[in-house]
Formats: sequence, structure tokens, C-alpha cells
Amino acid sequence: MRPHGDDRDTWDITTSVGSTALYVAAARALEAQKPDALAVDPFAEVFCRAVGGDWADVLDPAAGDGTGQGVFGLRSDFGGHFVSFQGARTRYFDAYFARAADAGVDQIVVLAAGLDSRAYRLPWRDGTRVYELDQPQVLDFKRQVLASNGAEPRAERREVAIDLRDDWPAALRDAGFDPTRPSAWIAEGLLIYLPASAQEQLFAGIDDLACPGSWVAVEEGRPMPDEMFRAKQQEERDAGEDGSFFTLVYNEQTAPAQEWFTRHGWDADTTALPDHLARLGRPVAAEDSEAGPMLASISLVTARKV
Repeated sequence: MRPHGDDRDTWDITTSVGSTALYVAAARALEAQKPDALAVDPFAEVFCRAVGGDWADVLDPAAGDGTGQGVFGLRSDFGGHFVSFQGARTRYFDAYFARAADAGVDQIVVLAAGLDSRAYRLPWRDGTRVYELDQPQVLDFKRQVLASNGAEPRAERREVAIDLRDDWPAALRDAGFDPTRPSAWIAEGLLIYLPASAQEQLFAGIDDLACPGSWVAVEEGRPMPDEMFRAKQQEERDAGEDGSFFTLVYNEQTAPAQEWFTRHGWDADTTALPDHLARLGRPVAAEDSEAGPMLASISLVTARKV
């Protein structure tokens, strides 16, 4: 998915949405270095080192950017909370897939797959097929990097090279997806890049293709007050960071995911990120800190179609 405009032919892993995927990979790699890591994604480091430069340097504990906060601020207070968030989020969705697999689901759909490596690192049941949907350049980069490092998927992995603004349900079916059999879906780090109308279409597409017994897991965030959001965008522009986070995302929500899926015949449950972090023994960012308001707005939702 590419937000704000139609630049689908100019994708680069080090710019725009590509750089946000690398930032998440770097955070996961830093989480994996902790002795008490909430989740270990060994391929996150592989992606960062494949790109090199600052993205490799950030994995060095001695790396710095002259501010004492580390490369990309990932060793600042905000960055520390972001790394914990990525560890907690990864752990939540890994556990979700384990529950779905235990229930017998063997069709997995990763929407806007980016640098997600679950096809390579989770212990899938025999016969599992993992569909990864994203733009062809994203899938090419991931496949080439992992193949060059000798990585093999632990399930049958099928790439569905498509922009989510196009007819992705048809492309998914063409790739072999069977809507008459239960499936498990994930939308991780995706909804913020979609306007409310596209979120509605995404949820509807999942609902149309998911038969009873299917699962879905979603990360969502409450929109910020409009004035605060515009101020954050202006801060990035003033700092010469046009194309950074707040200029890439939408401050919209079609409906809370639990509410939407419940209306459409799913049993849904929501976990607020601060509660999840607290249960895992990780500090929760103070409300008046830089990270506090953003992380407090995030929820993790799991639903099962009945």
C-alpha cells in the first residue's frame, strides 16, 4: 500500500513507506538483542544489514548520531518505547497465529506484507499456505534478501504482487486462495496508511472472503485531534522531513475494528497496547511523554467469524 498519491512505480526500500518498514525491522532487531526479548525475529537484522549504512549501524550498541540518541533516534526515550512496542506487537500477532493454527486453519493472508517474515520463522502446521500481498518491488526485495541468506519458508509461500488499491480479492483468489475454507488474516501496521473509506473496503474484502471459522487480527489507532495532527505534519515539514511519518499517514478511522467485525458476525476482542505492555512487564510511556499519546491510542484486535 502506498499512501497519498500514486507513486507505485518509484518504490525504494530506503524512502517513504519503504523506510518505515525498515524502521520497524530495526526496532524488531533491537528487541531481539535484549536478554528478555518479547519476540525474536532473526530476519529483521538480515534486512537491515542487506541495506547497509545507517540501517546496519543502528544494530551496533555503540552506534550514534551525535545526539546521544542513536541512529534514527532508536536509542532515545521515544525509540526505546517504540522498540518495546514492536516486540509486544510481534508477540501478540505470533500468538494469534499459533491459536489459529491450533484451530486447524492452514490458509494465512498477510496484507501489506512488507518485511514480515512469519512465513520463514513460525512453526506452521503441515500443508499451511501463506499468501503475502504487497507491491512487487517489496516482495522482490524480501525474497532476494532472504534467499541470498539461505532462508527457506516453513510453509508454502505464495506472493500476490498487487497494490491494495487494486482488486486484491480477485488476485488472492487467482493465487489459489479458497474462500470456502477457514483462513487467518493479519493487518499489522497497515490501517494508518489508509483513509477511512479504504479501511472499510479492506474490512469488507476480508469479510467477503472469510468463511465461518476464519480469524482476523488488526492493529488500529484512535485518530488524534485534528489540530494536533496538522501540527505534527507541519513540524516534519519545518524540519525538512516531508515524506516522514505524519505526512504519510491518514488520521482517520472507519470504525473501531471490534465494532465493525461484531456487526458483521464475528466474535471480537480488543487489547489496549498499554495493557498488553504492562502484562508483559514492559514500562508504559507516561501520558505527557513524546511516546505516550501515540502508544496509548493503539489497540490490538482479534476476531473469529462464527
